[in-house]
Amino acid sequence: MPDRRPPGGVPTGTRPRRERRYFALMAVCLTLFVSAWAFVRLFSVPLAIGMCVVAALIPPVAAVVANRREESDRWWDEGADGPEEGGGDGRGDV
Repeated sequence: MPDRRPPGGVPTGTRPRRERRYFALMAVCLTLFVSAWAFVRLFSVPLAIGMCVVAALIPPVAAVVANRREESDRWWDEGADGPEEGGGDGRGDV
């Protein structure tokens, strides 16, 4: 399978944008967990528990966001005109 990187080695598509979204969501998740039990629990335990529940829901959402296909993305064996000749699942002859 040919390498689909332009000169300079930077991947094509929206992968860097998706990675930034994923890491931003995970940073929010960690911030909620740490702040909930570092200082919010001193004022309100139910609020700290609520923050942890919200933080627990973020990782699955972040995974969906990171793996969502966008219009400009080129995935595995799809070319500009459709699937490459030979079909298959993009893993080659194993």
